[in-house]
This record gives sequence, C-alpha cells and structure tokens, in this order.
Amino acid sequence: MSPFRCATASGLLVSALSAATPVADPGPGSPSESARSFQVAEGLVFEQVLAEPQVAQPVSLTFDRRGRLWVVEYRQYPNPAGLRMVSHDQFWRAVYDEVPEPPPKGPRGADRISIHEDTDGDGAFDHHRVFVDGLNIATSVAFGGGGVYVLNPPYLLHYADRDGDDTPDGSPAVLLSGFGLEDTHSVANSLRWGPDGWLYGCQGSTVTAHVRVHGTDGRPIAGEPIYSQGQDIWRYHPGRRVYEVFSEGGGNAFGLEIDSEGRVFSGHNGGNTRGFHYQQGAYLQKGFDKHGPLSNPHAFGYFPPMAHPDVDRFTHTFVIADGATLGSVFAGRLFGVEPLQGRVVMSAMESVGSTFKTRDIGYAVTSGDPWFRPVDIELGPDGALYVADWYDANVNHYRNHEGKIDATNGRVYRLRAAGAGGVSTRIPSADDPGFWRGALSGTNRWLSRQALREIAEGRLRFTGGKSEAVDPKAGPVGALNALWATDIAGQLDAGAVASAFRSPFPAVRLWAVRLLVDRAGEPDAASFRGILDLAAAETDPGVRAQLASSARRLPPKPSLALLKALLGHGPDAGDARQPLLVWWALETRCGDSPSSVLELASDDGFWRSELVRRHLLGRLMRRFADTGRGEDLRVAEQLFGKAPDDVCRKALAQGFEEAFQGRTLAGVPDGLLEAVSRAGGVSPVFELRRASPGAVERAMALVSDAKAPLPRRIQVLAALGEARREGVAAALLELVRADASTEVRRAALGALPAQDGAEIADGLVSMLGALPAELKDSALGVLASRPAWSARLAEAVESGRLGREVVGVDALRRLKATGGAAARLAERLAGGTGSGDAIPRKSEISRIVAVVWKEGGSPYPGKTLFLERCAGCHRLFGKGGQVGPDLTAQPRNDLASLVLNIVHPSAEVREGYEAQRVETADGRSFGGFLADQDSQTVTLRTTDGRTVVLARKEIETMERVSGSLMPEGLLEGLTDTQLRDLFAYLRSTQPLNDGR
Repeated sequence: MSPFRCATASGLLVSALSAATPVADPGPGSPSESARSFQVAEGLVFEQVLAEPQVAQPVSLTFDRRGRLWVVEYRQYPNPAGLRMVSHDQFWRAVYDEVPEPPPKGPRGADRISIHEDTDGDGAFDHHRVFVDGLNIATSVAFGGGGVYVLNPPYLLHYADRDGDDTPDGSPAVLLSGFGLEDTHSVANSLRWGPDGWLYGCQGSTVTAHVRVHGTDGRPIAGEPIYSQGQDIWRYHPGRRVYEVFSEGGGNAFGLEIDSEGRVFSGHNGGNTRGFHYQQGAYLQKGFDKHGPLSNPHAFGYFPPMAHPDVDRFTHTFVIADGATLGSVFAGRLFGVEPLQGRVVMSAMESVGSTFKTRDIGYAVTSGDPWFRPVDIELGPDGALYVADWYDANVNHYRNHEGKIDATNGRVYRLRAAGAGGVSTRIPSADDPGFWRGALSGTNRWLSRQALREIAEGRLRFTGGKSEAVDPKAGPVGALNALWATDIAGQLDAGAVASAFRSPFPAVRLWAVRLLVDRAGEPDAASFRGILDLAAAETDPGVRAQLASSARRLPPKPSLALLKALLGHGPDAGDARQPLLVWWALETRCGDSPSSVLELASDDGFWRSELVRRHLLGRLMRRFADTGRGEDLRVAEQLFGKAPDDVCRKALAQGFEEAFQGRTLAGVPDGLLEAVSRAGGVSPVFELRRASPGAVERAMALVSDAKAPLPRRIQVLAALGEARREGVAAALLELVRADASTEVRRAALGALPAQDGAEIADGLVSMLGALPAELKDSALGVLASRPAWSARLAEAVESGRLGREVVGVDALRRLKATGGAAARLAERLAGGTGSGDAIPRKSEISRIVAVVWKEGGSPYPGKTLFLERCAGCHRLFGKGGQVGPDLTAQPRNDLASLVLNIVHPSAEVREGYEAQRVETADGRSFGGFLADQDSQTVTLRTTDGRTVVLARKEIETMERVSGSLMPEGLLEGLTDTQLRDLFAYLRSTQPLNDGR
C-alpha cells in the first residue's frame, strides 16, 4: 500500500482539523497500554503481534512463502533523503532539484525492510532481522525471480537472493524507472502479484510518472516513456518486460485488493464510498482540477466509485474476507482501515450488474487511543487479517512536513476469528510440492495464490488443470485456480480455452477471455470463434464487461467483430459500466481503423441496438468531429448517410454540436453541415455557410448582442471569418474596440483578415496603442496578413503617429516569421538588429539557470507569469493556447533544457511544429503551423492562436520556414524572484487547483 493517503491536502486535512473541538494530546501509550484500548466486534479477536523497537513507521505488510512477515518501514518519510525541495504547492506536491540514483548509488535514506518470523509456531513473532536498509522512500515488496521486488520510487528494483539467506546478493537491478516523487503520501505503492502472473501496483493521485522499462543490461529500453498523471492501477510483467496502465483514475489509488475472482479494487480518501472497482482498460473518476484530465480526450465519460450511503471520509485500503479468512459469519465482507478515525470498518458488498455497491454493517475494531492509525490491512497465511498501525498523533501532511511526526513508533495487529485456537503464519511444509498442490484447490486465498507463485517460480509442477477448470465439482474458486495454474504453467492451449468457455462458472469464462487475449494478442481462428459465440450467448454482465475490455486490445477487424456480437444484449444499455466499456473499445478503432468503423455502421443491426442508439451514436459523431481533421469529418458525413431514421440522425447531430461548441466550422464539408442541419442543427453558422438570405444580418445581430451566449457569439464570428462578407468590417472593428469580452474581441480580430478595405488597417492602427497585450499580437497578425495593411502600419510608425514601442520585440519577431511584406516591415522597425549571436544566449542561459538553482520559488505567482507570457501559444494543465506543443505531458524537470528552449527556441524545433509561410492569390500572407491538410484545404494555426482554413485554389505559395515561430525574449524584464516562480510552475507536475 501507499504511505497512508489519509494525509493528502485534498481538503481532508483542513476538515479533519476543524471538524472537532481540539483536545489535549494524551501522548503515546506504551504498546501494552494501546493493546488494551480496543473494542472488537463479537466473534473476532484483535491482538498485538509486533511493536517498537522491532518496527517503526510500518506502512506495508507482506508474507513470504515460509509465512514470515515482511514489514516496509517508512522511516525516511516525509522528505526524500539527499534532495532539495525547489518548490511546493498547497498540497505539498514538491519539485526536487534532481532525480536520485537508485540504491545504493543514490542518497542513503532511513527506510528499511524487516523480516519477522514465528520460529516455534506459537503465533508470536520471535525472530527479527533486516533484509535491507538505507532505502529512500520505499513503499512495498513482492517475492519472485530468485529474490525480492522492491518499489522504491522512482524505481522498481529487484534484489537477488538466490541462496535464500535473507541477504541481497548485491546491488539491485532496476526494472522500471520514472515513478514520481512529488508527494510522498502518494507515490507508487502496493506491489501485488495478480493470478495472471503480472505484478500489479498503484499510483497515487498527487504524483505523475514517465515510466521506462529497463532491459537485462539495466538500461532503459528504447522508446518513449509511458506518461501518467495522477492515480491509476499499473502492472508489469517481469518475464516479458512489459509495463502498462491497467486502469486509469480512481479517487486516490492506495492499497490494492485482488479478490478470489481476480477482481481489482482500491480504497479512497473521499467521502460516501469505500473505494473503487477497476476493470481492464477502464477510466475512473479523478479530481480533474487537481490531478489533471484523463489521458484519452475522447473517453467521454468515466466510472464513479462504488456506490455507498453517506459516510465519513474515508476507507484507506481494504481486504475482502472471502473463503476461509475469518469464517462463514464474515465471509464476503469488506474490512477497511480508517487511519483518520482510528478504526477498522466492515462493509457488505452487493453486485450491481457488472460492478458493485457497498453498505456498512459495523466496525470490526475501534480504539480509545487517538494515536491508533491503521494504514495497511493484509491477508495472512493463517487466514487472519494483519493491520499495520502507523501510531502517531498526526496523519496530517502539513504537520508532518513541519516536523510534527513521531518516527519511533509502530505496531502490527492480528484480527482473527475468536476460538480459532493456536494461530501461526509459520509454514513448515513450504518446500513440499504436495502441500502447495493441495492449497491450490483449497479455500484459503493466501495459500492458493502462493501455490500459483510456486508454479511460476518452477518449484511446483502443474498438470491436469485443463479438466479441473471446467469440472463443476471443483467449485467456482477451485475451477478458477485451476485455470490460472494452467495459464501460468504454459498449458493454456486452444482446447483448454474452449473447455473454459463452457464452464458453468462466470469467473472462469471471464478469465478465459482475458488470459487468451492478453497472452495471444489475436487468438487463433478457432478460439476467436469461441469468443464470438460466447459474446453472443453470454448471460453474465461481468463476463460481457470483460469481453468489451478485451475487444479494445484486439486488432481492428476481430475487435469490431466482437463488439458487433456484444451489441445485441439489450439489458447492457442499462448497465452502469458496459456502455462505456464498449465505447472505449470502439473509440480505439476510430483512431486506428475508421474504415472498419464505417463497415460496422453498414450493418442494420448496429443501428437497431439499444446500446448504440442510447450511448454510442452521440459519442461516435463527437469523436470524429472533435479532431477537426478533414479525413475524420468525411467519416462523420458518411455516418449521417448510413443512419436509418430521424432518431439516429438527431443523436448524431447532437454529438456534432457538442464537438463544435464554441469552435469555428471552417473546413467542415458542406455535405456534413447540410446533414446536421437536416437533422435539426439549424443555426446562424449553418445559414452563413449556405449563404441564406439575411444570414449575415442575423449573424451580426447575434455577435453584437452582449446577452447572447458567449460560445455561440465566438462560433458565429469564426464563421464570418471564413469568407469575405459585405458590410461587416465596420461592425467587427467596433467589437474589437469596445466589446466587454476579450474572447469576442479576439474572435472579431480573427474574422477581419478575410474582409477587404483600407478602413480595416486604419481602424486597427488607430486603436493599436490602446489594445491590451493579449490582443495586440492578434491585431498585428491581422495587419501583417496583407501587404497594403502592413504598409499602413509601417507608415504610422515611421511618421511618429504610432510609437515604435507599440510594436514590441515579440511582435517584430512574429511579423518577421510571417514573411513577405510583414517581414520587411519588421526588419525596418528593428533597424536591422536582432541577436543571432549564440554567445549572449549562452551567457543568458547560464545566468538564468544559476538564479533558479540558488533558491526555490512559488508556483502560484509563476502560474500568473505563465498565463501572461506563455499561455498564448502553449497549454499546461488545460490552460492556454494550442499554437505550440502542449507542455503537460512533456518532461519539464531538466532545468537547463527548459531554459534553453525558452531563451533559444530555434535550437530545437519539435517535429510537427515547423513554421509554414503561405501567400494567397489575393495578397494575404499567413505564418503558422500546419494543423491539417487534404486535397481541398490547408489549415494553419497562426502564431496569435487563430485557426485559418484556406482553399488550395486560393494559395499562391506555401513553404516551410527555418527556425521556430516561438518568440525570443520571453524572459526579458523578469526579476530573479519572478524567474524562480515561473520555473517553479513550469516544473509542477499537476494542476495547482487555485480556481483559475
């Protein structure tokens, strides 16, 4: 599990501190005093099994194959050793000065992993030793590969211990790198073997990651790192050396539970739920303003947490007591630890279609000791539950960083059934294959999962599982264990899969699909026919959910064939999850095989499906319309042509309207606009495109109406700028001069280049000195678009009617990049100067780096500076323009490279952002990036943020321009403090959530 996520600064801490009248801290009790403070539910016993000085700061508990308890002791928390905090935000998401090297090369921390053994089987841990210490923010361990996997962000490590002497054979191997360290309450956590042979883990909400897989030589394997922002469940396959995000989002992914049917859960630190149910490839709720958006902008939905009646925040992590864990009375209950309230809660779980809801049924443990802080709960080999107690007065991130923390304490407790007799985790028969073979078919989940690991590690030979997986006598758990064992043993052939598809147990059918697709990518023909038959006839919603998840992982043709089979299940239109799971699979095909999607839409059954009509049509149209690319818009038009009735066409039109809300319709094919209009999408924009009588007059009345919806005004202004319109120039100039909305003024400027008349240049020149900075560049861009208008600007400056300072250094560079008359004007105004000298740049880069390194800055004023100086072109955390690259997913922790790219932007121009210069037959000139092109049109995104669509027949010349369109001098005039603040924000990894 993760470092007790209760103390995130997501509002919990403030509410926790103010929710009750302060009472005097009684101070820590001795282990024996604390052990007497508990009230325990009838039928259960809660007993202390470890305490300081044997352990301190226990954050994660794990048992090895011999039944020994391994404790990750988070003694280095809250600050990583050897790193300097450059800045932090209000949530204590920090930026550090460097990325530490892996142990033992990197800074030596205080974390350690200790081993505790019951040598005589009396239930007491009487032998203690340390496996490794000196770790630096270590969160969890797992066993395998002849050693121990250790999650020590930013790394997943493997310590070899081939002789099993509990001493590492040497320095660890780095398997993964790039997990974020911003928030030590939220780093990657909870290593857990899945029954499929993958190693699963969590990532908390207030960190990011750029994960690289390392090869056998320890070096990163070539390719881009896998970026993730905020919470997710991830997995890694050591044999294949593959890392992937299993499911994205969640509340605050800390603690990981994989139940007896292999379903994945995590707890939460929010209210009114006990946690999240994750499914393969799914997107779940996030705190979007704080933790960033979903990675897929076309997800168009996400799963909420498991439904639960109103309840206090929160459940930290939990275990589902299935099988023989605590006896039949407690079977199936969720046991969750709540460190803020100091208790262990019990909840009932109930299936709701393809997911679950929960309700509380009481508390297993409460305490009179306010220092009791349970942060982890784990299933033990003996069937009992083990609880790690952080034991401190505070679980408060702010206070911990202020030094309000007692790092000397820590306890571990056992929660077991009363009257269970002698309890011991000791497994004296661990080396007996017969013991594990029996455990594989037993009801103790811990033992059966370990038996799977025995097969994976080659210590247990498994045969005969093919028949057991479909034997009703084996029961659902035994049959499922047999299927997993068959897969791990490498015996999951076509015959075994076909048999599993006929199993009476839904979980076996579900896992047969998942294992087959995960393993094979594209199954053989016979197996895939079995999948299609299963999809058509399957009665269980959970199995159908997995079929949809697996469809997303298949190549386009089999993927859509499987989706087609799933669309016939009418009840799925009302399921809480299946519509989105099907959509996410279909959306993947929209990106990699739109022709296959059209082929699916050629089938009458597609349009008759209730799931399609209620949930998919609007999303499908929105997906293709959203990109604005010509090829996607043509697909959108063809979808209208295939729609069989008005209901379907109306759903498509609504999806189109959602995609283009507040956007220009420039470049949208006339046929598509006609189809939307016929389906009920009549608007001033459509009327303009069709040149309807009176359309211009009605459009001008709308854009001049300050009470009209802002997105509609902007959209109509964009449509006005698609072509020359008689009699609109004066009204557009008046909007630029006096409208109350900056967005409307910018949109009016964007509509002017298509119009004719010297009065446009004269009007803009006359108001240029009074325009705010955020509009001045756009106005200069308009003036630069025509030689005659550029001449009017030059005349005004050279005559003294307009001060030279109005056309600042940034604007001169933008005008120069446009080329033609604008470039000649810029050269004259600049007097032929301009720093092309690399030496001053190098000196300036060194100076800025030294200033920023000297001390930390604050990201909050830094954000203001970013919005003023950079956001016109670049987006960061959803704020800003789309002229240059979106910075959100870009690695921004290398200060020297960051400063170089700002001070000398032409040093490296990113692919896809090369400047283009276009001259039109009617004398207009544009500079910008090539956003899209097809046989009919070219779409440019200009340096002032406008999107310009030009018909190819209008273009006289189009050529690539060397260098970057990003202006130099962006950092000029900033004080040392402002520089530190700006770079503190630029190196932030998640949104500041400050309301802007």
